[in-house]
Amino acid sequence: MENFLKLAKKLNRLKVIDKPLDVELEIPHVAYLEIKKEKPDVLLFTNPVDGKTGYRYSIPVVMNAFAGFDITQEIFGKHPDRIAEEIEKILHMKPPQSVKEKLSMLGLLLRLKNILPKRLKREGISQQVKIKHVDLSKLPVLKTWEKDGGRFITAGQVYTKSIDGKMQNLGLYRLQVVSKDEILMHWQIHKDASHFFDQYHRANKKMPVTIAIGGDPLYTWCGQAPLPYGLFEILLYGFIRNKSPRLVKSLTNDIYFPEDVDIVIEGEVDPQDFRPEGPFGDHTGYYTPVENFPVMKVKTITMKKNPYYYATVVGKPPVEDKYMGWATERIFLPLLRTTTPDLIDYHMPENGVFHNLILAKIKPLYKGHAKQIMHTFWGVGQMSFVKHAIFVDDSAPDLTDYIKITEHILNRLSEKSFLITEGIVDQLDHASYEPLVGGKLGVDVTGTPVEKTVNTISDTQLFEKIKDVDKDIVELKQYMTHTSNPVTVIKLRKTKPAKEVFEKLKKFKEFLKIVIFVDENSNDLNNPYMLVWRVTNNIDALKDIWIEDIWGVDATAKSEIDGYHREWPEDVFCTKSVIEKLKKEGIIDVDTSFLKKYQIIDF
Repeated sequence: MENFLKLAKKLNRLKVIDKPLDVELEIPHVAYLEIKKEKPDVLLFTNPVDGKTGYRYSIPVVMNAFAGFDITQEIFGKHPDRIAEEIEKILHMKPPQSVKEKLSMLGLLLRLKNILPKRLKREGISQQVKIKHVDLSKLPVLKTWEKDGGRFITAGQVYTKSIDGKMQNLGLYRLQVVSKDEILMHWQIHKDASHFFDQYHRANKKMPVTIAIGGDPLYTWCGQAPLPYGLFEILLYGFIRNKSPRLVKSLTNDIYFPEDVDIVIEGEVDPQDFRPEGPFGDHTGYYTPVENFPVMKVKTITMKKNPYYYATVVGKPPVEDKYMGWATERIFLPLLRTTTPDLIDYHMPENGVFHNLILAKIKPLYKGHAKQIMHTFWGVGQMSFVKHAIFVDDSAPDLTDYIKITEHILNRLSEKSFLITEGIVDQLDHASYEPLVGGKLGVDVTGTPVEKTVNTISDTQLFEKIKDVDKDIVELKQYMTHTSNPVTVIKLRKTKPAKEVFEKLKKFKEFLKIVIFVDENSNDLNNPYMLVWRVTNNIDALKDIWIEDIWGVDATAKSEIDGYHREWPEDVFCTKSVIEKLKKEGIIDVDTSFLKKYQIIDF
């Protein structure tokens, strides 16, 4: 981490904030606003404090390590596409035919040798300082949002192992600190650490866990890498760095972790001790509800001399995971191609919060090929969590050219394009009508353009036509009216299921094709970036998409009137008084338009 901060400073991308700021709300709010800028900086808070007790922490806080595409590339040492090319070469390695090919293969084999970690017999610099009396309150753990259930470690590298010791895992999970020596482990049911925990639970044995914080930011990225079950994520570090990761043994268990992290928390999880965890404003941009998760009892804490506490902030996009996810997307393309060889490229827009929306470009070879690949996607590792997948062919524009790719998609949509099915969804997904299982939407637009069947009129004219059909219609805006399938977004003052309004609008099929319903509150019809975030978050394809005379999408908040019996979560918003205080003190400099653009506060 020390080396990384020196690099950020050399690149003039390190912002040092010496003014004392509260670990509750103030520090995370500053980081949240900074990461949304066009060119964000890495942040170093040298004087974190506890505003309630007045306690001044001796450990500085680092945030936004992945501060943009350029800094992320610096962390990896090269563009992620170059790493993907190296992986592709290994996956397609063939017997060499010439001296040149033999030398090239030798280089690749040496590269593979460096994947394997070295287990050192000595202690690491992360164990220089040993804390005899455990007290997690001495660490500058942050509370990000006003309605969070407490303080959360947000960038903890969680090292676990299977009960037989044959497999080790590195995961990245949120960790709620609930006492001086207890942490709640939010490893979701589909995660590898949770699978290991099931083994200990069945055996009624306590599970050893080691949490590392800081060190090389690449360690943290490895924690979220979607490797197949059973592969230790730290192997990726060795491949990318082209040198063996150097690991040391925990003091209280036989779990190994990188020698040069900043802070280490060791303990064990009792399989019989579950407690309420949350709420927490997560990367979906919504608060996730309170659920029971297992408790880790901390046995010891070690750290290097002069450590840093690294944390990340999540919430509405864009946040730091935009850049971490970009690297993951590029690097794992070759591995996806092993199961879908006709996949050319894919992209996960950050305002689709990754698992909610994926765009994929394929080379279709036969009828139904796109739908075949859809099923493959939904059966592969973390891709199985993807809710909405849109497939285009090799004639399509670049997947990151959002205007052109949207036009391309809308010009090819027909009733036959849609595949709606059911499968697992992320545990954080709130739109599914039952936890963990919900609708999946696949869209095949690999065909030829279709004819436009609707007449285009102005927003004002269209509103005049439909406003009297139902008193709940408040406002509308049309998008992409020049395409074959225009999109009309309608604000509802919701008093009944949106489907009832949809039924009334069918008689206007001369002017309507795709109708998307959103709530009256907290939505700006002139902000397509946040509308994509809202819509992809809020729909369960099985219940909320209707392919009839016109096509409807219900992206409103659901309740009992919709047959939805879960608790619909609240939006994550920064606290207004904290934002005003930070502006007054000159810590942040943002205007109202910026705050509205990303729905940062509740206007």
